[in-house]
Amino acid sequence: MRRDAGWWALILPAFLLMTAFYVTPILQVLAISFTEPQPGLGNYERIFTSESVQRVIATTLRICVVTTALALALGYALSYRIALSSPRAQRWWILAVLVPLWISVLVRAFAWVTLLRRQGLVNQTLMEAGVIAEPLQLVWNEFGIIVGMVHYMVPYAVLPMLASMKEIDPRLLAAARGLGASRVTVFRRVFLPLSLPGLIASGVLVFIFSLGFYITPAILGGGKTLMVAEWISLQILDLIRWGLGTMMATLLVVTILVTLAVFSRVVDIRRLFGAGG
Repeated sequence: MRRDAGWWALILPAFLLMTAFYVTPILQVLAISFTEPQPGLGNYERIFTSESVQRVIATTLRICVVTTALALALGYALSYRIALSSPRAQRWWILAVLVPLWISVLVRAFAWVTLLRRQGLVNQTLMEAGVIAEPLQLVWNEFGIIVGMVHYMVPYAVLPMLASMKEIDPRLLAAARGLGASRVTVFRRVFLPLSLPGLIASGVLVFIFSLGFYITPAILGGGKTLMVAEWISLQILDLIRWGLGTMMATLLVVTILVTLAVFSRVVDIRRLFGAGG
């Protein structure tokens, strides 16, 4: 009993702090979504009746799915290359993966605007090479948003997958090769199944992060392609529609929790993010 009392005494301050600064604001957001501009479910009915709300939700899900797929594809190839490198090369590869995380997301977003705009380096290079006759619209649309988000998310896709791949015993690959399996067969029958937990963990992480993205879509979308986070900001700060804004914020939180709940039913979340440890 004393040990239990001592344990609770240690965690009680942290619990109260989390309740005050995290749970309470979420409950306030939930309450506002049901009471503004009038009590009831009117704000949530917009999910089924408002084309603008449905368009924002569909756009967000579409961009998040495409971003997750591309980030996983690029991240898996990079993780595979790092995992099979020498220890010295791995250190340099990991440094190259981590460096973009230390650069401000704002700087990276404006860098992509500079590269993808009509007078940017990409369009100028393509025109000088004779590939296109006039500049392409590569920014301030979904394409630009996806490019910026994939660039931001690849490191988050690499880290869980790399942790999972480094847990794979190289002797298993050597044994498969010794039994006559080709490199493709070794990858398909041995390496890929063993690295699947890390791939799933990366997918969950990237998809959840993508749902709440704000700065990159706001800059690279140019206000023409709205995702959920920017739409919430527009409703609350510009249009002063607290009810609609908090409704969408609540929907975003519920979507994240449901996503985690579904994946926790399918796989062991602790094993995924612990890389099997």
